[in-house]
Amino acid sequence: MSHSLTETDIDRIIGMAWEDRTPFDAITIQFGLKEQEVIELMRKEMKPSSFRMWRQRVQGRATKHLAKRDFAEGRHKCDRQRAISNNKISKR
Repeated sequence: MSHSLTETDIDRIIGMAWEDRTPFDAITIQFGLKEQEVIELMRKEMKPSSFRMWRQRVQGRATKHLAKRDFAEGRHKCDRQRAISNNKISKR
């Protein structure tokens, strides 16, 4: 990898890679790493068992690839989820 990344950058990339709804394209835009480079970084930085678990988790996951997503923007919110206002959970 020819990118010079700080420890903070690496931690953030790993966090973004683990998040289900963060696509690889967001990592590319923010850090300049393509999907294969993220995979190589994860392999290098994680324990082998953790890496295998992560690969199994993201392989074929539509939410990790913008082209495969079935939603354009936003996040899913359950209709039973309470609204939060002024740092307090409002009553129904």
